[in-house]
Amino acid sequence: MTEITDASGNPITEGANIGRFVRDTGFATWNRYAAVNDEFVPIHMDDAAGAEAGMGGAFGMGNLQLSYLHNLVRSWMGDGGRILKLAAQFRKPNTKGVVIASGRVTSVTPSAGGVTVELELETIDAAGDRLAPASATVVFAS
Repeated sequence: MTEITDASGNPITEGANIGRFVRDTGFATWNRYAAVNDEFVPIHMDDAAGAEAGMGGAFGMGNLQLSYLHNLVRSWMGDGGRILKLAAQFRKPNTKGVVIASGRVTSVTPSAGGVTVELELETIDAAGDRLAPASATVVFAS
C-alpha cells in the first residue's frame, strides 16, 4: 500500500490526531454566518429570544459547528483527499465563547479509489463540554 500523508506531510495512521480548529464565537460571528446564509433568527441574535426558547441566552447555529468540523478536516487532509461524508449530532448548544473542533483517525483502509480514512470528530466548548460528536469519511487517491 502506498503511504498517504496529511497536508503537513505526516503519515496517516490509525489513532493519529488530526489537529484542532478553534474559534471564539458570539454575536459578531453568528451575525456574519447569518448574513451568508440568510439565517437571521432571533435565538441567534438576541439573548432574550434565546432565553424565551428555553436556553440561557442566544446560541450559535448548528451548521456553524458543522462548518468548523469541515474546516478542520479540509485543513488536515489538504488537496490530496476528498470528503465523502461528514455527520454530526448536536448535543449541547454553542453559547458565547470558544468552540474547538478536533478529531482522530479511526481506520485506514485500502479501497478501489485509493485509501479510505475514517475519522472520529467532535466540537467542545472552553470548559471541555462536548457540543457535537461527529464522524467523517475521507478518500485519498492512490
